[in-house]
Amino acid sequence: MESIPRIVPLVVVFPIIGLIINLFWGRRLGEKGAGWVASVAALLSFAMSLALAGYLVSNNFQAAIVNPPLIGEWIHIASANVNIPWQMRVDTLSVTMLLVVTGVGSIIHIYAIGYMHGDERFARFFAYLNLFLAFMLILVLGNNFLMMFVGWEGVGLSSFLLIGFWFDKAKGEGLKNSNAAKKAFIVNRVGDFGVLMSIFLMFWTFSTLDFFKPGEVVNTHLAEVSHGEEAAAEEAEAATPEDESHDAEAAAAEGEHGEVVALTSNDHLELSEMGVFGQAERMLEDNQDVTFGPITLSLKTTITLITLFMLLGVTGKSAQIPLFVWLPDAMAGPTPVSALIHAATMVTAGVYIMTRSNVLFVEASFTSFLVAIIGAGTAIMAGYIAIAQWDIKRVLAYSTISQLGFMVAAVGVGAYSAAMFHLVTHAFFKALLFLGSGSVIHGMEHGHHHVHEDEHGADHDDDFDPQDMRFMGGLITKMPLTYLAYIIGTLALAGIFPLAGFWSKDEILADAFTHGSDGHADGWIVLVLLLLAAGFTAFYMWRQVEMVFHGKPRSEAAAHASESPVIMTGPLMALAFLSIVGGFLNTPSILGLDQIFGLHRMTTWLEQSVVNAHAGEFQPLIAIIALGLALGAIAVARSVYGGEKAVTEDGSDPLAKGATAGLWQMAHTRLHWDEFYDAIAVRPYNATAYFLANIVDWEFLHDYIHNAIIGRGFKGLGDVLSKPVDLGIIDGVVNGVGSVIRRLADWMRQSQSGYVRLYAISFLLGVVLVLIILLIPMINQ
Repeated sequence: MESIPRIVPLVVVFPIIGLIINLFWGRRLGEKGAGWVASVAALLSFAMSLALAGYLVSNNFQAAIVNPPLIGEWIHIASANVNIPWQMRVDTLSVTMLLVVTGVGSIIHIYAIGYMHGDERFARFFAYLNLFLAFMLILVLGNNFLMMFVGWEGVGLSSFLLIGFWFDKAKGEGLKNSNAAKKAFIVNRVGDFGVLMSIFLMFWTFSTLDFFKPGEVVNTHLAEVSHGEEAAAEEAEAATPEDESHDAEAAAAEGEHGEVVALTSNDHLELSEMGVFGQAERMLEDNQDVTFGPITLSLKTTITLITLFMLLGVTGKSAQIPLFVWLPDAMAGPTPVSALIHAATMVTAGVYIMTRSNVLFVEASFTSFLVAIIGAGTAIMAGYIAIAQWDIKRVLAYSTISQLGFMVAAVGVGAYSAAMFHLVTHAFFKALLFLGSGSVIHGMEHGHHHVHEDEHGADHDDDFDPQDMRFMGGLITKMPLTYLAYIIGTLALAGIFPLAGFWSKDEILADAFTHGSDGHADGWIVLVLLLLAAGFTAFYMWRQVEMVFHGKPRSEAAAHASESPVIMTGPLMALAFLSIVGGFLNTPSILGLDQIFGLHRMTTWLEQSVVNAHAGEFQPLIAIIALGLALGAIAVARSVYGGEKAVTEDGSDPLAKGATAGLWQMAHTRLHWDEFYDAIAVRPYNATAYFLANIVDWEFLHDYIHNAIIGRGFKGLGDVLSKPVDLGIIDGVVNGVGSVIRRLADWMRQSQSGYVRLYAISFLLGVVLVLIILLIPMINQ
């Protein structure tokens, strides 16, 4: 049993193997082979995650830190005393994320086999899915912030590849898809700057990036001194399986009579032997300051800066105000991608990192207040926008943003276990809804092809959009299994008792109420805004049900739609079951249900690794108000959109007319967020890029500098050197010498007459001249 944590690298290795197989041999395997290779890889990771969960349960929640083979120390600079290991942490928080990512991810993989049937790049799609899964697993398994950041960036890369997967679609769709992928990538890079800054500040402050080091007691509030080896093992934090002797020495001490005594604090450890969170607690007790060159800050101020930068990253990855705008556009990817991003991976990373860093956020009251307000504001804002969207997936996208707001607000009011609980249940019913929407789209496309294809396979209906709910209606009889699953997901998301969403939403609302009752204004703000957001949720989801499934078909495609194959409806049924029973993971004391399912089991589980996790008390009044708002919103949606009223005769929304027209239009235009960013960021950026590219680079550097100054100057200098200098001076000298020689030769040539008598006389005169020259010296004597 003690060796089980050593299998944790396999959780990441299996998807990587699936990635490699499909990348190089996927085409040869065919659709079934490629799809099942990727799906089996995900399922094997899920099996490993179950084994790790079993290990934690049977070993009294002992955490383990595993050093994978071959990688070694990863980053080690002895001269600078830098050591950042590639370590994987197995504790209740990481395993919770593992189960969600691999469990829901496996279901999505299987579903995608049916959904992506016939796609030209089928194998590549599944390679990308496995890549996405692998990076998300690295993110949640890392025992330090830098390893976590590798996964953080990796899921950003994977989302870029998957959102823009259909970049080559005709009629301009491919360009929209590629632009959506770029938008997601760029917006997330803004948030990632914040994560990097928080990492730099943490390393400067604590000289380490590890969450916890081997031998640390994570939650000293739970640790108790007990006798006997069993009790010691129950309360102690386990170290790396590769170093069990160090763990035994660090986690337990021998008492006076030889009994084993579990350590209840980290007092026996030096500061350098502790991770970021342990050091933070001790340094706060000692009121230590942090020096940044000439600047000295208190540790509380430093932690506030760290968490503020981290919050910036969270607003990007978990789509909160102001960096949420990429997520609705991410619907450009295939529907399984939407489900994977929105339910199991990526967007939950922000909630995870804040929960993991709960020790820091508890000490940063200003940041926590900001987190609560941003989360609640995002929840109400996105819920409002969702009520006026036509695209079936875009409604769900804004719903995801809203539900992430619930989770972020929960973190802000200190309800870390409630945030994680809602993360888990939301993964169930949001994956169900996205895959259900994919089933609807699949059925609509098949109905459309059945009606509009002629014998040559030519499609003549260019205006049809299989995702536009105005073309739907009456699908309850065409797609009964999809309808059943969708209703369950809708009611779960709306928070209807006793489905999963009721329990997790209620716990967040109850914790907000408790936080407000303790004298914190943000608790009351969160409570009011989240109650309103819950009402919006029920309204827009029932509006969607009425528009998609009820009434009569509003297009030939809807009239001829057909149910999806078993490979797609099977995963829907599995997720529907989880959406029904998932809420009992953390049952409060109500109606005796805790006697059946256990009292706050998930909170008890998370307390072993989340220092500030706590179980919120059930608030019957809050629960009744929330349930009443949800049921009332469903009733209102039914009255507005029920029967044949879902779409008016002119193709508009019933609320787009009359007194509600202005409010509906504001929601439909998404509160002009995209126009706002277009005005303050996109257009100025494009204008700057145009100026730099065309004015500075082309007209100034190329045309003026290159052509006018360099080109013309070179040409002018060349003209000077070639004509006055080369032709005038150099050629003049050479040609002048030649001319003189030629003239001299011409003159001397005149002496060459060709007559022998003249040559004889010349010879005679020359001899006489030589004799005279020889005789002159003798005459002078």
